Amino acid sequence: MPKEFGRHQRVAQFIKEELSVFIQRDFPLNEYGMITLSNVDVSPDLSNATVYVTSFNNKNSHEELIKEMNDHAGQFRHKLSCIMTTRSVPSIRFKYDESIERAQRITDIINSVSNNDENELDG
Repeated sequence: MPKEFGRHQRVAQFIKEELSVFIQRDFPLNEYGMITLSNVDVSPDLSNATVYVTSFNNKNSHEELIKEMNDHAGQFRHKLSCIMTTRSVPSIRFKYDESIERAQRITDIINSVSNNDENELDG
């Protein structure tokens, strides 16, 4: 019987859970707002991990947040290496996840079209 999730998916989930704890401790909320890890993609050979991040109430730009997180990626990798049981720990790269903002723009467009249709029917 095949496994429901591949090894790289289990590693991705583990990285997401552990990094969320590290980030919560190491990044001040007053400067970066609420940081959320939306997804982690790990390469099939477990050598690279891309961590997708969103942030709310961020006083700085998203680019500054991602730069700061990528500057700390080596420290996060070291912390992961202390608790992971795998032979190697993937290199970590952070990217900003724009999907939530895109979804909000699409919702706004749909709502504006819907409101225009309702106004035309009333008028």
